[in-house]
Amino acid sequence: MTRKNGSLTRRRSKPSLHVATGQNGHANGTMNSNIEMRKRDTSAEDSSVRTGRLMSRDTFSLDEDTPAPQTPAMSNTSFHNLPASDRHNFLLLCLLYFLQGVPMGLATGSVPFLLKPHLSYGQIGVFSLASYPYSLKLFWSPIVDAVWSTRFGRRKSWITPVQVIAGLAMIYLGGHIGDMMEKAGANGGAGVWNFTYWWFTLVFFCATQDIAVDGWAISLMSPPNISYASTAQTVGLTAGHFLSYTVFLAFNSQDFANRWFRSTPSEGGLLSLGSYLTFWGWSYLIVTLGLALFKREERSKERDSIMDVYKSMWNVLKLKNIQTIIFIHLIAKIGFQANDGVTSLKLLDKGFGQDNMALVVLIDFPFEIMLGYYAGKWSTEYTPMRLWGWAFSGRLAAAVLAQFTVIIYPGGHDDAVPVWYLLTVILEHVVSTFMNTVMFVSISAFHARIADPAIGGTYMTLLATVSNLGGTFPRIFVLKLVDLLTVATCIPPTVAPPASNLKGEVITSAFSCAIEPEKNRCINGGGVCHTERDGYYLTNMICVLIGTVTFIMFIKPAAMRLQSLPLRAWRLVSNERD
Repeated sequence: MTRKNGSLTRRRSKPSLHVATGQNGHANGTMNSNIEMRKRDTSAEDSSVRTGRLMSRDTFSLDEDTPAPQTPAMSNTSFHNLPASDRHNFLLLCLLYFLQGVPMGLATGSVPFLLKPHLSYGQIGVFSLASYPYSLKLFWSPIVDAVWSTRFGRRKSWITPVQVIAGLAMIYLGGHIGDMMEKAGANGGAGVWNFTYWWFTLVFFCATQDIAVDGWAISLMSPPNISYASTAQTVGLTAGHFLSYTVFLAFNSQDFANRWFRSTPSEGGLLSLGSYLTFWGWSYLIVTLGLALFKREERSKERDSIMDVYKSMWNVLKLKNIQTIIFIHLIAKIGFQANDGVTSLKLLDKGFGQDNMALVVLIDFPFEIMLGYYAGKWSTEYTPMRLWGWAFSGRLAAAVLAQFTVIIYPGGHDDAVPVWYLLTVILEHVVSTFMNTVMFVSISAFHARIADPAIGGTYMTLLATVSNLGGTFPRIFVLKLVDLLTVATCIPPTVAPPASNLKGEVITSAFSCAIEPEKNRCINGGGVCHTERDGYYLTNMICVLIGTVTFIMFIKPAAMRLQSLPLRAWRLVSNERD
């Protein structure tokens, strides 16, 4: 009850919703709504006793700025003390999320590195469109939640066919990936769109599987141990992404294989992209067959209305404060795009080596896990948006540090990388990753705080989707800008080189070699590609400048204002009266 202008107004408290988010920002927003429905009924006497105890506390308040009492805390049970059913379901969830992370690690990590010798930065930006389904899955997630077969199971109705299609697609890609990558780089990179379509389709099925698995995770784990659903998501996705990015890049590298595993150097790495895709394609099919035959799902006949969910999303979008945070999400990551999307590729372009890059990411992985833990602790000690703002500034500084690291690259393309420089790259990578992790953890905490409990799942999924989209849509434009700002000229050889040293037609006249295909034609024809202006440096500084100006002029003041708002400002229906 709150007294205003001498009148006493009674307000109806809404149950609070705890939302667990995984590393990739997916929200299990309906988690505690299921928990509340499963709780046993309590007597009126017990309720009155608890109410009396609550009202007797000094901190008790029903002011409108005070959040409603939280749902009971979930038990902190160790894995070995979990019931057998929970342990089995936890391992199943880890496996399903792991399978999802395998193609995602390839699409967002390894494949762009492997494409770099064949495509320009702008064309790699075209391939970055393949990751868009994860930023757009909100548009079809209500369909996955509302349409299913009652005989087969609500989640298995989607997971089974989607994984079969994804597995077959990976097997097909495994048998044709070599030719497809060559065609992608042929004719100046004209085939990159067809190559992107295939990966876009594969990622689309992974995103759809993610929607179904997120929903299933809530009902698979018992209510007291529901937090293990988010843990399974983090463990599975991180492991799958790590295997397909870091481990695969290392074993695919010829230099890495010759240095550590071969007494006699030979061509190629220990593992090809085609064989890797084929192996995991068959693994998808085997796991899916076992899931269909041996895992029973609790059958449900309750169906949500698709239109009701879409109407809820539209009502959320009409909130003024939501429009502000959406705009912040869409522009906030522009300042880091050149660092995130180009720095590692530029190091490879200078001769850093795929094996060294794999080693850097490998060393960075434990730091990412450890520092992510501390970021979670800090988000509880400081207000989330204040911590997010600090990390924002640190990430801008990390982008400048990354550019400095590229500038001081020692030696030529074929020279061995000194240990001191390898340590410098590792330091730069750890700083960038740490700031990125702090930003993610703090903004996830803020999303969880402001989400309306009445529609927590829709609310959180909307915010997470917009946040992901802010990191993906600028990438293609930033990568194209690198090509546009680069000025390089192919200088033909003064003396005709021996035919045995040529891999293409001899260069007889100068031409622009700013993009990768023309650079390769220049070098293969015996010419020298002389870079007069590197577009990466200008693009990175433009991004950092835009990030700095927008942060000072708009993002920081707006974020602090949003942080100070009462919870009622984020509700669809606030201050209900009896």
